Amino acid sequence: ESGGGGQKTFRTLLAVPAAATDREERDGEERLAVTDSQPPADTASPVERGIFWSRELEEQVPPGFAAEEAAAWLSAARAARVASLERGGCGRSSNRLARLSDGSRACVRYGINPEQIQGEALSYHLAGVLGMQERLPPMALALVEARGRQWEPVREELRGSHWAEGAVVSLTRWVDNLTAVVAPAPWGAEAGAGRRLQPLSAGELVGLSPSQLVELVQWSDLILFDYLTANFDRLVSNLFSLQWDPRVMRRATSNLLRAPDGGLVFMDNEAGLVHGYRLLAMWDPYNEPLLRSVCVFREGTARRVAELHRRRSAAAELRRRYRAREPLWARLGFLSERQAELLQARVDFVHRHIAHCRAQ
Repeated sequence: ESGGGGQKTFRTLLAVPAAATDREERDGEERLAVTDSQPPADTASPVERGIFWSRELEEQVPPGFAAEEAAAWLSAARAARVASLERGGCGRSSNRLARLSDGSRACVRYGINPEQIQGEALSYHLAGVLGMQERLPPMALALVEARGRQWEPVREELRGSHWAEGAVVSLTRWVDNLTAVVAPAPWGAEAGAGRRLQPLSAGELVGLSPSQLVELVQWSDLILFDYLTANFDRLVSNLFSLQWDPRVMRRATSNLLRAPDGGLVFMDNEAGLVHGYRLLAMWDPYNEPLLRSVCVFREGTARRVAELHRRRSAAAELRRRYRAREPLWARLGFLSERQAELLQARVDFVHRHIAHCRAQ
């Protein structure tokens, strides 16, 4: 699919890079700013201007959950009553599958502690800041009130759930016909074979179908997103399990599913930003190599990261979006000052990494 020029581009770029220098960061910022003035890449190549997926390839990525569609569902879900609660299908045993009075269904997640629901909500809105929220199912917060209008039809079920009165839960839109996803190279079986991440080779790219390339576009966003949120409960958990299970990379990736149109769905993000930030020492030895294994990005993602880096505004942008779009945000609060600093530091790290890829 890639042609001669594409083979050369990928052979150079998809090796695991070392840490970027300050000079590379400055050079990278300059180059990011002038990309539009450079000549277009060979249309046969899946890469443009060295480090960006081609526009033709991005246009083939399934649209996911469109903003208008998500907003309509969230509005309806907040206004609907919970008609029934069922066990199974939504993760841990404390969660429930809710049937809403408007006919839709939602997974109701009750966290082991409030920081998990906070992490789910903040991760969802950070995806919006980064321009990749369409990959996450629409999610809203809800307040458990057995005598409230929303929960009145399921008062008896609530008694059996052991949910605390006044707890904040998340409502995530139920999506039908999702299937499991096995990680592709360089994060799949090859990573398990050598117990380390392997760069994606030019030969492998030449043989990839358009659908496989489209999936790689989405994986590049996923890995960047999981690094920023320090989410260890997806591909990182599989990599961690290699020490016990050498075949784990041949199995489904945790909390990642595929829609019938080929779009990836980033599920269950409750480990992100809060819980994950408390456990950086344990999980960054896996998250950092994952990020370094990616040297081709969506141009829009790279530009948003560059802007958050330049303005040093990652936490401020997240807070603004969270407060504007989630009526119950104050019930859970926002990131602590230290967590906000960690988010900005991780944005800066990603920006330096992109600049280093550019410098190669």
